[in-house]
Amino acid sequence: MSFENREGQRIPSADFKIINEKGLQSIASDDLFKNKKVILFSLPGAFTPTCSSTHLPRYNQLAKTFAKEGVDEIVCLSVNDAFVMKSWGESQEADKVTLLADGNGEFTEKMGLLVDKSDLGFGKRSWRYSMLVNNGVIEKMFIEPDKPGDPFEVSDADTMLAFINDKAELPKAITVITKPGCPFCTKAKELLRSKELDFEEVILGRDATSVSLAALTGQGKVPQVFVDGKRIGGSDDLEKYFS
Repeated sequence: MSFENREGQRIPSADFKIINEKGLQSIASDDLFKNKKVILFSLPGAFTPTCSSTHLPRYNQLAKTFAKEGVDEIVCLSVNDAFVMKSWGESQEADKVTLLADGNGEFTEKMGLLVDKSDLGFGKRSWRYSMLVNNGVIEKMFIEPDKPGDPFEVSDADTMLAFINDKAELPKAITVITKPGCPFCTKAKELLRSKELDFEEVILGRDATSVSLAALTGQGKVPQVFVDGKRIGGSDDLEKYFS
């Protein structure tokens, strides 16, 4: 199967579905892309392994970096219904990405990227791709190669960022192990927020135990802060790290 690269063309007109505080709503593609720089990436299905483990989370993680590069919105599209997309977005905590449903495959078919995945019980779905759209015109497309299965080689967030600015500074991967009622944990989190740094919080008693804390850090105290795989330590150590 040959997929057409549509760089330089206008995006096709279609209606998407989304669920917001007003319920099930339609969004016209013309309105979505008008006077904005938008990254759209499309994938075979919500809740599927690669889509959930890598594709969507990385775009969400890099959303602030893309914003600094002039991107107004990041859109994840799939041939699923709006209720599935909403539930998937909530389970992924993908708060920085707009999840849209192309339930009937109208937009995907007009893009020439609707494929038959009946062998997997999926029916008609989208081929995996990403594109940068500037005021309704496709500036760049990354279409996965026509290989068996579900290739994931070029439509990822890092490839898109490298195209926009290969010298863009990547966000740090930060995890903070805390426990409820800990003032030093609050201090560490407030310091990270003051630096406008996103972080993942692991709460003892909910996400992990004191055994996990000791196994990972060799320590029994919280908070324990990790930055890009390196253990920084507690709140005082974090202050020293930034100074």
